[in-house]
Amino acid sequence: MKAVVLVGGFGTRLRPLTLSTPKQMVPVLNRPMIEHVVEHLGRHGVEAAVLSLGYRPDAFVEAYPDGEHAGVRLEYAVEPEPLDTAGAIRFAADFAGIRERFLVVNGDVLTDLDVRALVQFHDAAGAEGTIALTKVEDPSAYGVVPTDPDGRVQAFIEKPPRDEAPTNLINAGTYVLEPSVLDRIPAGQKVNVERVTFPAMAAEGRLFARDGGTYWIDAGTPATYLQANLDLIGGLRGTPAPGVHETATVEGTAASSVVGPGARIAAGATVTRSVVLPGAVVEEGATVEGSIVGPRATVGRGATVTGLTVLGDDVVVPEGATLDGARIPEG
Repeated sequence: MKAVVLVGGFGTRLRPLTLSTPKQMVPVLNRPMIEHVVEHLGRHGVEAAVLSLGYRPDAFVEAYPDGEHAGVRLEYAVEPEPLDTAGAIRFAADFAGIRERFLVVNGDVLTDLDVRALVQFHDAAGAEGTIALTKVEDPSAYGVVPTDPDGRVQAFIEKPPRDEAPTNLINAGTYVLEPSVLDRIPAGQKVNVERVTFPAMAAEGRLFARDGGTYWIDAGTPATYLQANLDLIGGLRGTPAPGVHETATVEGTAASSVVGPGARIAAGATVTRSVVLPGAVVEEGATVEGSIVGPRATVGRGATVTGLTVLGDDVVVPEGATLDGARIPEG
């Protein structure tokens, strides 16, 4: 089976980490986010993945010049202009010559979904398209998907007010699609799959959905990106993984944190529940709590960085400064 991986967005929600780096190339537990996505697909029998690219496609090609990762063959479909989700699916599938049932996954979603079980459900239902669902506490920021007892989608409601949502089951960003779905999407046009393609399929009774009942996170915001890292070192997804890279230097304290390659936590510095990306430095006596320190950034001596502050590439926090909930640089 082949998969289309949607990675073409500008990653605006995760700025400033994505001002010069595509979102899916930002490290999660010291490896690019896209590697976690591709490896999960490979474990479930996917042999080839087509990356639907837009912003900084060169970053992916340079990272995987052999067109392979974890046994999964990679192809690169670079959109000439942003085509939105459905347009991107059609463009990437045409580029790769997909003419059989295939998967689509959002490249900023990290999950332990049993993809094989989703495909089996799709086949048993005789569906044209099947969506993996997940439960959330507040569905207002997502596409809400009510179904009948057989899993047939009754409606596809994009970002309803919280008190009007008919269910807390949302679109989890993994789809099984028959090739006929591609004929529903005009080639070369900007079309949204959640607002146009899926509602049309649901109206015809051709769209099904299933609760994956497993770990799921959209790692596309600072809060969820930080949580995705902490979940891996905290054992929420199996055996706790070490957070401190072997080439990092920790002379102070790094508690429940990820410290990337070449990063340094100086003596007397304290880092708690944070991500310190490659080459960053937290100097003597500084405190970083619940925040993200970008690549090669420096937190000056005695400075305090808290409240989900996000520091971009090469940012320098002056000695003794206090930052709470800041984004540097802004924009």
